[in-house]
Amino acid sequence: MSKRFYITTAIDYVNGQPHLGHAYEKIIADVIARARRSLGQETFFLTGLDEHGQKVQQAAQAEKKNPQEYCDALAADWQAFAKKLELTNDDFVRTTQPRHKEFVQATLTKLNAAGHFYKASYTGFYSAREETFLTEKDRLPDGKFDASYGDVVELKEDNYYFKLGAHQQWLIDYIEANPDFISPSYRRNEVLGFLKNNTLEDLCITRPITRLNWGIPLPFDPEFVTYVWFDALVNYASIAAAHPSLELWPADIHVIGKDIVKFHAVYWPVMLKAMGLPLPKQILVHGWWQKDGAKISKSTGNVIDPIAVINEWGLDAFRFYVLRELDIGPDGNWTDASFRSRYQAELANGLGNLVNRSLSMLKRYRNGVVPAKSNELATDAAKAADETRALFKQSQLQSALQSIWGLVNRANKYVDETAPFKLAKDPAQAQRLDEVLYNLAEACRVLAVLLWPFLPGTATKIYAQLGLPGSPDKLEAATWGGLPSGHTIGEPAPLFPRKDV
Repeated sequence: MSKRFYITTAIDYVNGQPHLGHAYEKIIADVIARARRSLGQETFFLTGLDEHGQKVQQAAQAEKKNPQEYCDALAADWQAFAKKLELTNDDFVRTTQPRHKEFVQATLTKLNAAGHFYKASYTGFYSAREETFLTEKDRLPDGKFDASYGDVVELKEDNYYFKLGAHQQWLIDYIEANPDFISPSYRRNEVLGFLKNNTLEDLCITRPITRLNWGIPLPFDPEFVTYVWFDALVNYASIAAAHPSLELWPADIHVIGKDIVKFHAVYWPVMLKAMGLPLPKQILVHGWWQKDGAKISKSTGNVIDPIAVINEWGLDAFRFYVLRELDIGPDGNWTDASFRSRYQAELANGLGNLVNRSLSMLKRYRNGVVPAKSNELATDAAKAADETRALFKQSQLQSALQSIWGLVNRANKYVDETAPFKLAKDPAQAQRLDEVLYNLAEACRVLAVLLWPFLPGTATKIYAQLGLPGSPDKLEAATWGGLPSGHTIGEPAPLFPRKDV
């Protein structure tokens, strides 16, 4: 049994509805998963929900529901959202599922028996909103705590702690020895800076049941539940264990947002080491979106509703924009004007126009029958395919799209250079017209294959318009010359209808 390529998103906290940032992370992971399948790799893609913790308990109380009912209602919305994005996830974890809870409890029992935990009393300030204890270092110059922490209260309580500090030097050495473990490199440098300049404090892994009962009970002390992050991070391993017939662990890529790097790049590796499990191969960290240069915020109404955008412009246009506009790593800025501009220039006038005029001319001048093979655009197509294959292996999605659009632009320029509509008027140029029409139709076919991970609906439509069966989901099909002479294409139709903007 060979190991599958295993990719995960972070699991989303069910204290609200999905937004642009959630959609972006899921689409990144979906495109990487599709790209790996396209490369011929068996792939397993996991997403899901984090359903325990104080915020969920409070939100449920505010709606006068029990926490499980509250989670069930929201989980239905999040699963519908995954469907709307046409994610190809192989599983959807909910941390309230028995399979996950049992794994977490077995892990806690094992780690406790091995001496990784101790019980201690703590007095300090606690932010319920962020579900974290605060120290003097978190105070502002005026002695107060930042408003983002919400109400901060002083607590004195017993809890169990995980001996995190003992592994600090090991973790520094590991990150230095494995440069691809945290990507992009500036996130890796931030984690190393944090580890080298701070003493790693032991991690509080419980909450007293008197303060919080919505969590996984601690198997060796019924007075406590498990801290939500210790429960949430374990999902990646618990679901791997839930599929014993597939070889999944270690994860190949955890796709996460920059706000949770410390949990994934510091706590999680140490937890795995204690559990005796190998570490994930890569933590791939993306940035945040702004809208019109300002923070996205529900209170100011400065939001993007992904579902509204998809309903108006189509799913592939949405997928294209977030990946083409923003490389994985830095922060991005959504503007409606740039979305419309990319839709018009790159999708409607670029790709859509190329496919439509290429196939329409083949219909008009050759009754839709593919002429003899010709190789004028073969080199350009091979270059795009080779670059895309290499970039897929590096998860460089924006660069791969740029490379694919190099072929779109080259083929559109080829139409202008060869002027097939002029050739069609001269019977002596019949063979030349055949060559041009073959190159254009075959370029469209190769583009469908390269685009499938990004724009699966569009790629499948191009295949259908070419009269080809199935979906263009295998990258090996991007080899030039796959469209056979004498084949009859289907009906051309606009891929990206122009919008009056």
